[in-house]
Amino acid sequence: MSEPFDCAKCKETLYGRKYIQVDSGPHCIPCYDGLYANTCRECKELIGHNSRELVYEDHHYHEQCFRCMRCDRSLADEPFTCQDDALVCNDCYCNEFSSKCVACDKTIMPGSRKLEYGDAAWHEECFMCRACQQPMGSQAFIPDKGEYYCVPCYEGKFSPRCSHCKQALTQGGVTYRNEPWHKECFLCTSCKGPLANQPFTSQGDDPYCVKCFSSMYAQKCAACSKPITGFGEGKYISFQERQWHQPCFNCAQCSVSLVGAGFFPDGERVLCKDCNEK
Repeated sequence: MSEPFDCAKCKETLYGRKYIQVDSGPHCIPCYDGLYANTCRECKELIGHNSRELVYEDHHYHEQCFRCMRCDRSLADEPFTCQDDALVCNDCYCNEFSSKCVACDKTIMPGSRKLEYGDAAWHEECFMCRACQQPMGSQAFIPDKGEYYCVPCYEGKFSPRCSHCKQALTQGGVTYRNEPWHKECFLCTSCKGPLANQPFTSQGDDPYCVKCFSSMYAQKCAACSKPITGFGEGKYISFQERQWHQPCFNCAQCSVSLVGAGFFPDGERVLCKDCNEK
C-alpha cells in the first residue's frame, strides 16, 4: 500500500493532479489559489497561480488589467504614472497635464529641460532670439512686445547710441541737447574731465566744466576780479560793459550793498547816494 498523498487543506488526494508545494505541505490548485493568490485591484478577481501578476505600490493586478485609464493601453512594459489613483500612460499624462511649447506646439515631456517665462513654456532648444534665431538657453534675454531677444541683438536693434562713441547705451547715461551720451564719454571740451554728475555749462554746442569755462570765457567781476560763472553766487549786476557778482556790488566808499538801490558812477568806482553827496 502506498502512503496517502493528499492536499494539506482539503485532504483530497493529489495523485494524478497538479499541486503546489508550500511550507505547510502540498496544495491542490484551487486550495492554493484560495489561500495564497492576491486579488486584482482592478477586476477584484483572484490572480491565479498561472496568471502573470503585476504589483504597483502594494496593489496587485492581472497583466491584462494593468492598463491606462485614458486610452486602455497595456502598461505592462510601458512608462506610466498615477494621477488621482488612476494609472495613466506617459503619452496620455503628457497630453493632459504637461506644458506645450509655444514655439513648436509639441508637448514638453516630463524630465526634459524647459524654459518658462510668464505663462509660457518652451523646449530649451526652441527658445530662440527673434533676431539671430540662435537658442538662448539660460542666458539673459530681453522681452519686447511679445518677442524675445538676446542682449547683443536687442542692444543693436533698439538701444540708443552714444553721440560720442556711437556704441549702444544700455543703462545710465547722460542727455545733453536731447542726445544720449555714456557717462564716461561726456567730457569737458577743454580738459577732458568727466562732466556727469558735475555742474557744467556750454559755449556754443560744446560743454565745459566750470573751471575751464571760467578761465576761457567768463566775464570778470569788476570788484573781486573773479569769473562770473552763473554757478554758486550766480546772480550778477551789469553796468556799462562792467559786471559784478551780486555780493560784490557795494559802495566803494562805505561798502554798503547797492543791489536794488540807486548808485552813482565815479570813474571806475560806484558810490551810494550818501557817499556821492559827500
